[in-house]
Amino acid sequence: MARTPADVPSDEAPAVSAEPTSDARPAPDAYPALAAHPAPDAHPAPDAHPAPNGHVAVFEAHRPRLFGLAYRLLGSASEAEDAVQDTYLRWDAADRAAIRIPAAWLTKVVTNLCLNQLTSARVRRESYVGPWLPEPVLTDLGSGPLGPLETAEQRESVSMALLTLMERLTPSERAAFVLREAFAYSHREVAETLGVQEAHARQLHRRARQHLGEPEPRRRFPVDGAQRTRIVQRFFAAALDGDVAGLERLLAEDVVVWADGAGEVTAARRPVTGRDKVLRYLLGLGRRPEAALMVTSFVEVNGGLGMAFRVGEGGPLVAVMAPEVVEAQVVAVHTIVAPGKLAFAAAQLA
Repeated sequence: MARTPADVPSDEAPAVSAEPTSDARPAPDAYPALAAHPAPDAHPAPDAHPAPNGHVAVFEAHRPRLFGLAYRLLGSASEAEDAVQDTYLRWDAADRAAIRIPAAWLTKVVTNLCLNQLTSARVRRESYVGPWLPEPVLTDLGSGPLGPLETAEQRESVSMALLTLMERLTPSERAAFVLREAFAYSHREVAETLGVQEAHARQLHRRARQHLGEPEPRRRFPVDGAQRTRIVQRFFAAALDGDVAGLERLLAEDVVVWADGAGEVTAARRPVTGRDKVLRYLLGLGRRPEAALMVTSFVEVNGGLGMAFRVGEGGPLVAVMAPEVVEAQVVAVHTIVAPGKLAFAAAQLA
């Protein structure tokens, strides 16, 4: 049902400047700025005399950025699509003549919608069956629904590892972190978007970084893209062939496997930790009767190489597996088998 301006909280639609200040990008450190999208001033200026239905074109120009922001905040492609559509309904009903900078207005609205969603999601996830993982999104280098992913920092901003880690944060901390790190917003712009004082925005960002913690020393220097691709290809080849020696060489001693079945399909309800246990787990998957029916294909998932599993050629997507590689070894494997969480990726493959 379409919403009227009266449904929109008063702090969701300010006419604020979105021009970046001199501190628009944080100094390089453990979490470098993840500029996955243009800075706010890179968006086209609003048309002083928009054509009929021109507001639709204005919104569509911002849709990819809004989706990328919503996905990073929610970790769910389907919920991100809903948030973006809800933002459009509010944009369509708003007094657009009073909105000086659409980019800032739309960013504030979609962020607040995601904050509300995150608050309710935290309650739901307390009773979630098994590990919770983000919905996988298939990406292509330099394009795709999440924006440019040409650098290691850009890929890190949508990685399964970081999105899962951000579940530690409160909704406001997560919003401050994503706006600051992934979109290079200044603290002033973060404050305007969240409707808080600049000092509070700085505090939210600082707390977020503290809760995420410093990366392990080995994670500060990830392998380059080409080497990572070769390692992932060798990992899947060894796993599919049941090559025990090959897997032992590729798996880190403290490797962890997470499997998200949402309680709907069979999946490990606790993380599988340690090389020996993970080795037995992977070999056990290959011995299951349905393994013979699987057709596999390499896909780029959340900025890194992964594998899609289908039942038969062109059949339904039943799993997406995304390894994390550090220092030439697989340190984690994220496996999504929950049907609802595979719907977006399945549509991408169709």
